[in-house]
Amino acid sequence: MIFKINPKFTSQTDQILAIIKNFNNSGTYLNEPVRNAIKIFDLDTKAVNVKSFKKPTILNKIIYGYFRKSKAKRSYEFANILLEQNIGTPQPIAYFENKSFLGLNDSYYMSEQLEVDLLFRALTTDENYPNREVILRQFAQFSYSLHEKGIEFIDNTSGNTLIKKTHDNKFEFYLVDLNRMNFHDKMSFEKRIQNIAKLTSNESIVQIISDEYCKISRYDYSHFYPALINESQKFQERFYKKRALKRKLKFWKK
Repeated sequence: MIFKINPKFTSQTDQILAIIKNFNNSGTYLNEPVRNAIKIFDLDTKAVNVKSFKKPTILNKIIYGYFRKSKAKRSYEFANILLEQNIGTPQPIAYFENKSFLGLNDSYYMSEQLEVDLLFRALTTDENYPNREVILRQFAQFSYSLHEKGIEFIDNTSGNTLIKKTHDNKFEFYLVDLNRMNFHDKMSFEKRIQNIAKLTSNESIVQIISDEYCKISRYDYSHFYPALINESQKFQERFYKKRALKRKLKFWKK
């Protein structure tokens, strides 16, 4: 097994390794394991989150074993980059890779389990969510900060931003599912629009985010909002077409 453990947790190395070795037989599932499995474990007084990535195909075994970093390793490294940039994400603890001569067999990423108040998704499904507009405006500020630092969070969907209330009318945002990210010297207008567009095509949300983003940036709302709503709708159309195609393929395989 190849692994790297955050220096802050090296005193718990034996316990951390035991959790990974017993992943299949212990812990509590946080999700319904369709592709990746996520479980919660106790590490002394802390709850930790372990993501077991889907076992790669033969081709991907070779790619991730010899030519490209595993999803677990990228998750760990990107989490540390985000924290260095003062961008919220659960504290990374370790990553693990099991390899053979064929390449990568399986991999795991461990981080602290973060207790939060909601996912961004809740704001898309409940228009009466308390402080909804306040949260959305602060999220727009968070997104602008992310983009100004050149961080492109590729999987910027509604389930991958955790939101925690810290004070009255004050919220903090944490990114998860980090294995796909790009880092730029400067993010273009198009990249910024494409990045936010993955969250939702809900017009009221897009309006609020556009308004706040433009207030703190050099962009004109009359240009920003139409571009964002158009890209949001196109992204949703592509998403549902792709999902429908997958369902058809699964049907024909039966």
